[in-house]
Amino acid sequence: MDEQSPFKGQTGLRRLWKALGYSRAGLKAAYEAEDAFRQEVLLAVLLIPLAFVLAEGGMERALLIGSVLLVLIVELINSAIEAVVDRVSLDRHPLAGRAKDIGSAAVLIALLNVLVVWSGVLLG
Repeated sequence: MDEQSPFKGQTGLRRLWKALGYSRAGLKAAYEAEDAFRQEVLLAVLLIPLAFVLAEGGMERALLIGSVLLVLIVELINSAIEAVVDRVSLDRHPLAGRAKDIGSAAVLIALLNVLVVWSGVLLG
């Protein structure tokens, strides 16, 4: 028997409203609990307005801003992975460590992507 969330059958505006509330709660939780997310939000607050000044067109602006937003997305996913691993067990386990390390590596690649995109746009 497959168990499903009772919220899976909801549709329409009520579902959208609830989803917006869950997303807001997730952003708040990440901001309050995750130092890295707060630092990356600060980076976004600095870089996104800068993208409007430095970009020469809409495509460049989209690339600059999109690369920064990708860091926030990947950090949120990494934080979710870490929370689930910690919920399952705080004991050290190779698979738990691997999951956390892979999530961290994804954030690093997203940050490197910012460097590559911004360098390419600004120096190209």
